[in-house]
Amino acid sequence: MSPTGSGRTTLRAWAELLRVSALFTVPGDALAGASALGVRPNRGTALAVGASLCLYEAGMALNDWADREEDAVDRPHRPIPSGRISPAAALTAAAALTAAGLALASRAGRPSLAVGTALAGAVWSYDLHLKHTPAGPLAMGAARSLDLLLGATATGTAGARGTLPVPGRGLSSGTGTGMRRWMPRTSVQPSGARDGGRAWPSRTSRTAGPAGSDVRKALPAAAVLGAHTVAVTVVSRGEAQGGSTVPPLAALLSTATLGALTGRWRRGTPASAGTLAAGGLAALYAGTAGRPLAHAALNPSPPLTQRAVGGGIRAMIPLQAALAARGGAAGTALGIMGLVPLARTFARKVSPT
Repeated sequence: MSPTGSGRTTLRAWAELLRVSALFTVPGDALAGASALGVRPNRGTALAVGASLCLYEAGMALNDWADREEDAVDRPHRPIPSGRISPAAALTAAAALTAAGLALASRAGRPSLAVGTALAGAVWSYDLHLKHTPAGPLAMGAARSLDLLLGATATGTAGARGTLPVPGRGLSSGTGTGMRRWMPRTSVQPSGARDGGRAWPSRTSRTAGPAGSDVRKALPAAAVLGAHTVAVTVVSRGEAQGGSTVPPLAALLSTATLGALTGRWRRGTPASAGTLAAGGLAALYAGTAGRPLAHAALNPSPPLTQRAVGGGIRAMIPLQAALAARGGAAGTALGIMGLVPLARTFARKVSPT
């Protein structure tokens, strides 16, 4: 084989190990977190996206390293059991990517580093110990929720840093006369896109507050994303040997419930681009995840279960977009949906599962 051919083989092996086609489901976490605050994406959001991508890929590499003996029996074509990537190289990549992710999170501030450290802990705990325990799906759900909260924390911290005292005046409480905005047109979304529900913050003209308040405002969206991840993870446990109809049926019910909660239009709430987009995107999410889950419930064979897991992973993108639209960020939701064609293209080349 020529050196060029060998290089392509190695590159493909790493693409399979890292499941690059699933990478496109990651940026929407941070963007949905920013939207939950009513703040436009800023420098902190970009750092959170970078940290999330690194930590996600670290989890992929560590997952195959931890499962190398099991994959040698069930999936011998995977990069490590097939000999295309050594276990030591996979473990080194996982450690390096984790370090890079935490470094990026630290650039967004100490609160972001704290959330990023918790996220890295959830990833490593799942891959090394919790995966085959009853707590495994909960750990995966916690990781996705923390990823969204990382975006919210980093975005809020960056927004708070952009608030400075007006010369000649002291600091006042809140965002009153003693404060001015550093980035008035790029870090804050104008008011007007309101949802009206208590659990879903509206987008108002504001400066991002303390990290603790940012986390609280993003908790409902994080819970939705985490619940979807738990359901998909439970189904994934049967993708190698197949399983019963219970996990896909439960996941199907969960999908319908989460779609209804995310896309519902509360009475008395004025129609807006965000509320209308949230309803349509929530329906798209339910359809993307629901169809393969229904097939797997009727016949929980390994191929159909794998398709259900793949559908659940792909459904992350419209769910993230729906959450962003629910927060009033219709433009951000549209940007997230722009990742769908890329995810489909790469999924034809490299399986996301």
